Amino acid sequence: MKKNSSSAEFLKAPFPVLVYNLILAYVLFMLCRIIFICYNWTELAGSFNDRDTIVPFIKGALKFDTAGILYLTLPYIVLTLFPFHFKERKGFFVFLRILFTVSLCLAAVANLADTIYFPYTGCRSTFSVFTEFQDESTSEILKIFIDNILGNWYLAIAGAVLIILMCLAVKTPVVVRFNRLWKYYLIRTILLCAGVALSVCGIRGGFATSIRPIAMSTAYQYVSTTSQAAAVLNTPFCAIRSIGHTSTDIPEYFSGQELENIYSPVIEPDSGRVFTPKNVVVFILESFGAEYIGQMNPGRAGIHDCTPFLDSLMERSLYFEYSMANGRKSIDAMPSILSGIPMLNDHFMLTGTMMSKPVGGLAGYLKDKGYHSVFFHGADNESMGFQSYARLIGYDDYYGRYEFNRDSRFNGDRDFDGVWAVWDEEFLQFMADSINEFREPFVASVFTASSHNPFNIPEKYRGTWPDEGGLPIYKTVRYSDNALREFFENASRQPWFENTLFVLTADHTNLSEHPDYQSAFGQFRVPIIFYAPGDSLVGQRHCLAQQSDILPTILGYLGYDKPIVAFGQNLLETPDQDVWAANYQNGIYMFYRNGLMIQFDGNQLLGTYEYEKDTRLENNIKGRYPEIEEAMEAQLKAIVQQYMEHMASKPLVLI
Repeated sequence: MKKNSSSAEFLKAPFPVLVYNLILAYVLFMLCRIIFICYNWTELAGSFNDRDTIVPFIKGALKFDTAGILYLTLPYIVLTLFPFHFKERKGFFVFLRILFTVSLCLAAVANLADTIYFPYTGCRSTFSVFTEFQDESTSEILKIFIDNILGNWYLAIAGAVLIILMCLAVKTPVVVRFNRLWKYYLIRTILLCAGVALSVCGIRGGFATSIRPIAMSTAYQYVSTTSQAAAVLNTPFCAIRSIGHTSTDIPEYFSGQELENIYSPVIEPDSGRVFTPKNVVVFILESFGAEYIGQMNPGRAGIHDCTPFLDSLMERSLYFEYSMANGRKSIDAMPSILSGIPMLNDHFMLTGTMMSKPVGGLAGYLKDKGYHSVFFHGADNESMGFQSYARLIGYDDYYGRYEFNRDSRFNGDRDFDGVWAVWDEEFLQFMADSINEFREPFVASVFTASSHNPFNIPEKYRGTWPDEGGLPIYKTVRYSDNALREFFENASRQPWFENTLFVLTADHTNLSEHPDYQSAFGQFRVPIIFYAPGDSLVGQRHCLAQQSDILPTILGYLGYDKPIVAFGQNLLETPDQDVWAANYQNGIYMFYRNGLMIQFDGNQLLGTYEYEKDTRLENNIKGRYPEIEEAMEAQLKAIVQQYMEHMASKPLVLI
């Protein structure tokens, strides 16, 4: 070997350069995390106020950064250490530098993009994000991307600076030639074996064989809230770790008959009811979180009541004090609301294997009763996979932007918002006028769009609803609430109105500035409203409700006479103390019943909270009610196992 005793030259050799570059990766990931925390400080404020929280947080962050970095750079590590002497050339080392730099730049972009996305979802993005928007046109995605860059220009500048510094800081090793090849192969083989072994341990999260590979839920070993967990995690880890995760990962908590005895999603009809063929109209209101609704916040200071019309409608409706979404993304909403199938794992139903099997839904169930059904959404017809799912669950027709543009009564693309869809005001009028032409009974469902990022409203209303408070969404919710008012003014004059059940909910929550809505509980709170003009379905229930209860409640109200599969309950026939709700975030199940919420990671109970008294989930009372906690955990396990089994092989509709 041609020796050089200079320590400076030694530090330029491949192995020391490898170590240096990996340390650089840790610095990059930690800087991205600091930016994430600063950008989302309102949701994380108070999380890092003493050594008892900061030290575990840093330990967890380093563990997940190790896994994320090794996932991304394992090819670089192996190629650097692989014992082929003929690869020890400058050109190959330049290639390795490019490979490493590109990997880290992609990691920086992913982490910083999730920094912006987190306020809307409350969790780190998984691999499914790549399929969520697969039906959107390239031009729309590009426009959204540019709008977010312009709206967060300081973050874009920070990201550009980080990437430039990273490109400049990454080192390329010098060529070291060996005269004794046996020594080269011996040293490199040892280093390769050690490097691969350490990488596997780093990816798994430890050396002991008894340690289960870390998952997103492992973050809760170091923190106590979903926001803190998202800060501990990094996006590359979450995206890579979730590749290939489908609904077929079935836990075996209980045997077959034991499972059925604890919980079954098959809901039998009330044999004493006579079917009443009332029309059904379901509103899925984009981003209408409970935080913006005055009627859901009586006496709570610091709330911006953006829904004067919805408030007035709720006074004439049945609604629930603790109503919740089952997911945090638009793509979660349709299965939960219209099929009674919540999102209880990381698998996206609208883009996954469930699209290849029969699935029950409101329109399909009522088709046998002579109902005509239409789904409305003002975006391009292929947007978000909504049209495909509507067809799957039995909707006869789909009215989107294309159908709106063909209607001569409206202005076509002059009423397009330029990003997502037709403005809510015009599209809901289009919906009302279209319904007037339907035969009764009918099912009409609509997914509104205007109260969505980038939170624009039509030019003519910008003086009416200017920016207020600290959130740009307030003015768009006010606009959409007014569009809803105009729809009901039109509908109330129509002959079908009195014979219709209206159901209103939101797809998910959105931006938040009130601390009560920044906990794992508050992040899921949305309205669930049943309005039947002239009926006695009025008042507030002091109990839970979830989106997956909507389907069985509608069918129960109508007197539907066949069994269905739904992971919810008929709220009209379930006592308050028996109503439950479940959702899932960052690898953690949250289960609510009778004033208590438990957090469960699939293996063990993590926490118990009195969500009615402790809306911010600040006091973990795990162990205070052992018998109740045990019963709740058993019920949740049964729900999860039934859910996974039905998603994988059991039927989702009883044909």
